[in-house]
Amino acid sequence: MDRKSNVGDYFMAMNYRQYIVRDPAICGGESVVKDTRVTIRTILASLAEGMTVAEIVKDFPTLDEAAVRAVIAFAAASAEEDLPIPAAPSHA
Repeated sequence: MDRKSNVGDYFMAMNYRQYIVRDPAICGGESVVKDTRVTIRTILASLAEGMTVAEIVKDFPTLDEAAVRAVIAFAAASAEEDLPIPAAPSHA
């Protein structure tokens, strides 16, 4: 099984949809972790700055590790859907 298939299987197993909501009355309609006001963008920015999942959970006590991992899965699935991935060059 190739890497892309394994990644897809992980996303199917990780039901990130139960963690992420979008409501016009919460944070201006930005996507947030359910039952919090922590935006998906904030979590992804924290990861991009080098924070660990544990550090994010410590900084945002309304989150747990599963919620942060769901955001990562959501971002990865979104990227997979939105971005064409070029084929690797042949070394023949």
